[in-house]
Amino acid sequence: MFYILYAFIWIITWIPLRLLYLVSDVIYPVLYYIVRYRRQVVRTNLAKSFPDKTEKELRTIERRFYRFFCDLFVETMYEMHISEKEIHRRMTFGNLEAILEQNAKNKSVMIMTAHYGNWEWTLAFSLFSPEDYPSNPIYKRLRNERFDKLIYKLRARYGAKLIEKNDLLRVMFRLQKEKQVGNFWMISDQTPNARNIHYWTPFLHQDTPTLTGTEQLAKKFDFPVFYADISRVKRGYYHCEFIPISLEPTKTAEFEITDNYMKLLQQSIEAHPEFWLWSHKRWKYQRNNEVKK
Repeated sequence: MFYILYAFIWIITWIPLRLLYLVSDVIYPVLYYIVRYRRQVVRTNLAKSFPDKTEKELRTIERRFYRFFCDLFVETMYEMHISEKEIHRRMTFGNLEAILEQNAKNKSVMIMTAHYGNWEWTLAFSLFSPEDYPSNPIYKRLRNERFDKLIYKLRARYGAKLIEKNDLLRVMFRLQKEKQVGNFWMISDQTPNARNIHYWTPFLHQDTPTLTGTEQLAKKFDFPVFYADISRVKRGYYHCEFIPISLEPTKTAEFEITDNYMKLLQQSIEAHPEFWLWSHKRWKYQRNNEVKK
């Protein structure tokens, strides 16, 4: 089954992206109206995140999210054959010099990102930075070995040096010892494991358990922290603006970095809510650590 799917994706992604969007347009009504993929999860998340919006407004966001979700699928698969010239046009970066300035001081950087916009295309960052300042996305290995290799191949397409999350600390110590730098991309909007919930913060009108690992590592190694603010310019075109969260993390108060990240992410979501991954069960834990049914 995997090889059939791989062959299908390999063939179809030779089609120009403007035509692949026709595939997305066909998938959308099937996914939304027939399959109803996680529609109740999306609907509940939106209602609790935007209590002041009318039902009509929430349904509009909901439909826009599913349309974008289908676009994101074809865009991610399109990475298999997209040229460097084309990705340069479709994915741009702002304030990159602020990160490279830290690298030039022999400082690695923590980049906090989220499941917002096309986070996969931000891996083109490697094409915009010198080889001495590599991009190091942190990922979790998939259980299915074949699919893991496929996703790994797509994410390493532009020269990014992926690091499995369980190897991160060891790699950071090694780079520090060898006086090398890296730019660590941390997807930080995920739900912590119930046993690893250490901090709750207000987020989208809800008490939310929050990952604090990026902040802890930044303070441990004194690595500056930036927020990757991803925006969709138009269909198939994105911009990522790097916003400093803390250039001196060891001088920040406890959870200050985490709180500032969550505030910046909330601003991005409130500006264009359809581009966040609402199908994720982000609030499955309550304060008593009971899983919501």
